[in-house]
Amino acid sequence: MNDKKIFFFDLDGTLLTSEKIISEKTRIALLEFVLEGNHVAICTGRGLDNVMDVSRKLQIDFPGSYLIGFNGGIIYERDTQKVISRIGIPINLIPGIFELASEHGIHCHTYASDHMVSPDDGEEMQYYNRVIQRPLVVTQDIAGNLPEDPCKVIAIELHDADKLERFKQAVDEKYAGVFTTCYSNPYYLEIFMKESGKGSAVKRLAEHLGIPIANTYAAGDEKNDISMIEAAGCGIAMLNASEEVKAYADVVTKYDNDHDGLAELIRSAI
Repeated sequence: MNDKKIFFFDLDGTLLTSEKIISEKTRIALLEFVLEGNHVAICTGRGLDNVMDVSRKLQIDFPGSYLIGFNGGIIYERDTQKVISRIGIPINLIPGIFELASEHGIHCHTYASDHMVSPDDGEEMQYYNRVIQRPLVVTQDIAGNLPEDPCKVIAIELHDADKLERFKQAVDEKYAGVFTTCYSNPYYLEIFMKESGKGSAVKRLAEHLGIPIANTYAAGDEKNDISMIEAAGCGIAMLNASEEVKAYADVVTKYDNDHDGLAELIRSAI
């Protein structure tokens, strides 16, 4: 039996501090975990190109590591520099999502491999891109500017949570059984295929590596992390996570993401 382990981490609010960096204490704990022959996987709602940039910049692109973007939509192997799994939204479904968003007055955008595609560059788009910092194509023909099925669509509403919730309910009703919709923070609604999701990525990558689910760990802080916290052998919620997220976890960290909340648990998993 494969006795290696794999640790899945969300980025924002989990592995990263509020300043969007990783502390040296936590980075060294990750390195020690990998040097024992184990694997680590960043598992985030961000796009793959952004996750690659972050992992290099923060020096956590360790050998044997994996990058999981778009809430589980794409799994990338660092060593071979290849995508080993991808689940996209059929392009023919994209116009309907954006039409529904327009009816509800909600901003949406989606992603190509190295840029984002949006019908506008307004307040929500600029707020989102202050951190992501990716090239943007502004067009009303969203589907016509996608070279392949995108892994997710994100809806953003900065001022009216009820308005965003009404849009969520409309998507759930129109596309019942097709999409998963979940919040990655109070302003961001993620839309992706039912077969995708962070929990699905945990299972798919563990199977690919021949690692028993019992040897998997997953840490997160927001609602879109719940599926991977549930799927892993040991599900971890950050101290700074919501009570809803903590209810699904096996373990809650003693400290938050700004005080090396994960370092002790990473070392204990070695």
